[in-house]
Amino acid sequence: MTSPTKAEDSGSAAVLDPELAATAEVAKGEKQPEGRSPGQLMWQRFKRDRTGVVSACVVIFFFAVAALAPVIAKVYGKNPYTLYAQEPEYPFLLDDFAMPTGSFGGMSGEFWFGVEPKLGRDVFTMLLYGMRTSLYMAVVVTVLCVVTGVLIGMISGFFGGRVDYWVGRVTDFFLAFPQQLFFIAFMPVVTAMFVSPQDETPTYLRAVAIILVMWFLGWMGLARLVRSSVLSLADREFVEAAKVSGASPWRIVRKEILPNIVTPILVQATYILPSTILTIAFLSYIGVGFVEPTPDWGRMFAIGTDVYEQDPMFLLFPGAALVIFVLAFNLLGDSVRDAFDPKTGR
Repeated sequence: MTSPTKAEDSGSAAVLDPELAATAEVAKGEKQPEGRSPGQLMWQRFKRDRTGVVSACVVIFFFAVAALAPVIAKVYGKNPYTLYAQEPEYPFLLDDFAMPTGSFGGMSGEFWFGVEPKLGRDVFTMLLYGMRTSLYMAVVVTVLCVVTGVLIGMISGFFGGRVDYWVGRVTDFFLAFPQQLFFIAFMPVVTAMFVSPQDETPTYLRAVAIILVMWFLGWMGLARLVRSSVLSLADREFVEAAKVSGASPWRIVRKEILPNIVTPILVQATYILPSTILTIAFLSYIGVGFVEPTPDWGRMFAIGTDVYEQDPMFLLFPGAALVIFVLAFNLLGDSVRDAFDPKTGR
């Protein structure tokens, strides 16, 4: 009588134990866990950061409000240019001292955030359009500075040698400029190059001048950061392997180096944008940025500092909006950095 084989033993065991057989079938049909990309891992880490999520929602809200400012103003029924104190349907907006009547700067159902002292413009729509001006300008300046800084930093770090030396000296030369003084001195020169002193400078020309001056002096920090990152990667094994395989410099930069320095570039960009908003507000505050009647946060600060004793509410809304946005964007930058590189987590 022959003894049963191992296959027969396993088959009989499966018959005797149906639960074991069912478990084996499930295990066979079970899918192996799929790997996740670095982007998916970053997104999962970011979603777990409540501070980052809240900050992102605040930033998105500000950009949405800025983009929809004309629609909101139309629904609201006001605009930031009309002098409502001179309109016949609002005869009592300002008192004899040209200050808003009523409490809290003239806040009411008609004027949600009150009215501007002396002229009687609507503060709510001034804030909306000022937000639109500042954010749009800051986005353009940030994009230009990031693109320029990345290109110059890549060239300097990748080619090295004399190229690195001369690019570094040019960067040091631009860093030697005192930025605030340069803004104050150069802005009138830029506008005077295209407009006669007797004529009013168009708003678009002021915007272009601000963008050019801030771009001119805003790319150096990112360029040095990118240069140092590229130098740290230039001698890595995967870069050397790409060079040995005959890959072109453009392919090495695009495929090997650039994906590995996205994190510092993105984090630095999140710091450049709020800093740019503060600089634009500063230029308008001192009178070399946007002027009447263009709505701008800096101009609202300049008006508010003249009347803060009589009408402190006028400073409250632009001040609160600016602080909230800058704080949210800085916190968002920290959260993005931690999501990309969990070793730096707080």
